[in-house]
This record gives sequence, C-alpha cells and structure tokens, in this order.
Amino acid sequence: MPKFAANLTTLFTERPLIERFAAAAAAGFEAVEVLFPFDHAPKALAAEREAHGLAMALINLPNGDAAKGERGLAALPGREADFRAAVDVGLTFATALKAPLVHVMAGVVEGGLANAKAVDTYLANLAYAGDAFGAEGIGVTIEPLNVRAVPSYLIAHQGEGAAIVRRLGHANVGLQFDFFHAQIMDGDVTTKFAEFLPVTRHVQIAGVPDRHEPDTGEVNYGYVFKRLDALGYDGYVGCEYHPKTTTEAGLGWFQPYRRKGG
Repeated sequence: MPKFAANLTTLFTERPLIERFAAAAAAGFEAVEVLFPFDHAPKALAAEREAHGLAMALINLPNGDAAKGERGLAALPGREADFRAAVDVGLTFATALKAPLVHVMAGVVEGGLANAKAVDTYLANLAYAGDAFGAEGIGVTIEPLNVRAVPSYLIAHQGEGAAIVRRLGHANVGLQFDFFHAQIMDGDVTTKFAEFLPVTRHVQIAGVPDRHEPDTGEVNYGYVFKRLDALGYDGYVGCEYHPKTTTEAGLGWFQPYRRKGG
C-alpha cells in the first residue's frame, strides 16, 4: 500500500502552517511535505513534526523572487551565487526537519532546453546541490512542470527530466514524478512511470485537469496506486492538490490508506 504525505503548502490551508502538522496527523497521514517553509523557524517546524509523529518526505529549495515570476534559480546563468545561498538555506531546513529529499526548481528559461548556456548552468548547479546535500545524506530531485501551470519552465516532459538526470549522472540527483504534470503533458502515465522508475525518487499526485482531490478528474488513481505497489515503488506519495472545499471534506479518497489511530 502506498505511503502518503500531506503537502502542507496546499492542504489544511484553513490553518496557519505551524498548525497543519497536527491537522495532518489527525487526518491519518504518516508523513508531510512542505514546499516553502522558509518563513518559519526551522526548530519550531521540527518540533511540530516530531510532536505529531510525522515523517518529513520532502521540502523545496528557495525558488527566487516569486513576485517577479521566478520559479527556481538552478538554470539561470549569472545567478549561481544566489543558487548557492539557496542551497545553504535548504540545508538548514532539511537537516532540522529531517527531510530525506529536497526538490531543486530549474526556473523559467527563454529558449528552454535549446538554451545551451542555461542547460549547462543547470547541470553545474545540480551537481553542486547533489554534492552539498549528499554530504548530509539528503537526496535532490528535479520535477518537470506542465506548460499550462508554468509556461517556459525549463523541463515540461517526464522524459526531459529523466534525460537531465541521466546526463548529469550524479547518484544523489533523481526525478520527481508528478502524475498531475505527467498526465497533462504526456498521458500514458503508468507506462511512463514504469519507464522512469529507475531514476525516480519521489511521487506526487492531484486530480487532472483541475488539481483537486485525486478521486476527481480523468486519472484513475486507484489503478495508479496498485501499479506503484506492483512496480515496487516504496517512497512517499505527496498529495499536492488544492481541495475543492475544505481539506477534511475531501479526504474520502484517503480513508482506505489512512494511518490507524490518526
């Protein structure tokens, strides 16, 4: 049976972030992930995680100036110093929260993968992050984002992400396979997942096309979850969706999988 992690950036948003750990535990989740925890003290977040017996599945690296449309720094030539500063921040939070994985966002890039300078910058920065986090026993992931959600993001297809991972060849850098993005860009999602499982380190889900609960939309997640088990995926499945109403009201899909006593 898959292990599910509540994404505290998108779920339980009726509460401040610091209170969402308790809500996730009460709902029966055994783990959580947080995209951008950086407005809170690492020790305070870690204390909440520990108090409620939750594992930490993943955090993101700081992604630059969101107000200016930045969605990551790793593939932006000339921003290497900013990227390394973001790695330092990410290390502080990941070690405090005991996160085994950190997602490194590439960024919006003119010309996409045809921009050789951006790709070279991306590979060099990923190698740096892979070394830095690897020294602390923390893995690095990269994630293709669909073109509707983030136009001009460097990687949009699962195959593009897998190709970057393989080209880099760093044992500490892998793919983050989000079924929401994969269905929009590629379809045939369980076949794609099986193809890229050797380089996959983390999975995320959401209903397609509206990014609501996974029991809404066009993807049969009951079948997807069975395939994850059959293929031997043993990592966490991050629930990165936006509830149609409240989080608790939409958790009917989760009841067969919830942690006992939650």
